[in-house]
Amino acid sequence: MAVTASMVKELREKTGAGMMDCKKALTETGGDMEKAVDFLREKGIAKAAKKADRVAAEGLTIVKSEGNKAVIAEINSETDFVAKNENFQKLVNDLADFVLKNEPNTVEEALGQEFTAGQTVEEFINSSIAKIGEKISLRRFVVVSKADGDTFGEYLHMGGRIGVLTILEGTSDSELAKDIAMHIAAINPKYVSRDQVAQDEVDREREVLKQQALNEGKPENIVEKMVEGRLGKFFEQVCLNDQAFVKDGDQKVGKYVKAKGAEVKGFIRYEVGEGIEKREDNFAEEVMSQVKK
Repeated sequence: MAVTASMVKELREKTGAGMMDCKKALTETGGDMEKAVDFLREKGIAKAAKKADRVAAEGLTIVKSEGNKAVIAEINSETDFVAKNENFQKLVNDLADFVLKNEPNTVEEALGQEFTAGQTVEEFINSSIAKIGEKISLRRFVVVSKADGDTFGEYLHMGGRIGVLTILEGTSDSELAKDIAMHIAAINPKYVSRDQVAQDEVDREREVLKQQALNEGKPENIVEKMVEGRLGKFFEQVCLNDQAFVKDGDQKVGKYVKAKGAEVKGFIRYEVGEGIEKREDNFAEEVMSQVKK
C-alpha cells in the first residue's frame, strides 16, 4: 500500500513523532495506522515525542581526543538526577565517540547519520528516552583538529557540569594545557587575546567608561587617561592572556604560557544549560503529578 502525505500527517498527529519516523513506520507496516502507532511505541519514538516540549537544561558536557582530533559536546537531560545515571553517562560517551569519528558539521546532520545498523543517531536517542524516561537532546558539539606540534588540554569540572577544550601551540606539555583549561573553567574568559575583541565592543566599553568618569565629576583633561586604565581592567575580564593565572596569581596567563615556550591557540568552554531558559516548576505540584501517574 502506498504511503500518502495525509497518512503521514495523521500518524504525526496521533503520536507527535517526526515526519520521517512516521513515514518509515507506515512503510514497515504496510500502511496500517494502528500497527504504525505500535511500531513507533515499540521503538520508543512516540513516547519520546510526548516529552519533546519539556525543557532539558541539565545534563553533561564531555571532552575527548584521539590523535590530532578532539571533540567537546553537550548532551542535555531534564534533571541532574538523570545526569548521574550510568545509562545516561554511557549515552554521552557513545555520542561523543560517534561525533569524533564521523565529524558531522551540524547537530541536524549528526541526528540523521547512521549510529548502528538500521538506526540513526536520532532513533538511538529516542530509544534511550524511552528507557531513561526523560527528554534527552544532543545540544551542541565542536570537532577540532590540531597540528602535530600542538597539544590538547581537556578538563571537566564537577563531573561534566563545565567542559573545556584548549589547544596550545608549540608544546607537548599536556599538563600545561590542562591547567589552562582549568583556569578557563573557573574564570570564563571570552577571548584568547585583545586582538580578538571586536573594535565596536571596545569602542562601546570605552564610551561607557568615559561617561562613568564624567558622571563621577572627574575633570575632562584626565578622563581619557582614566578610561584607558579602566579599559585594561575590561580586557582582564574578557581576555585569557590578560588574566591572572589561577594557579599563580603573580603571573598573567599569556606570559606564563609564553615562558613555557607555548601559546594558546584557542579554546572552547561549555557550561551545561547556559542560554536555556529553565522552567520554574512548583516542586510540590511536580511530586504530586508523579504520584498520580
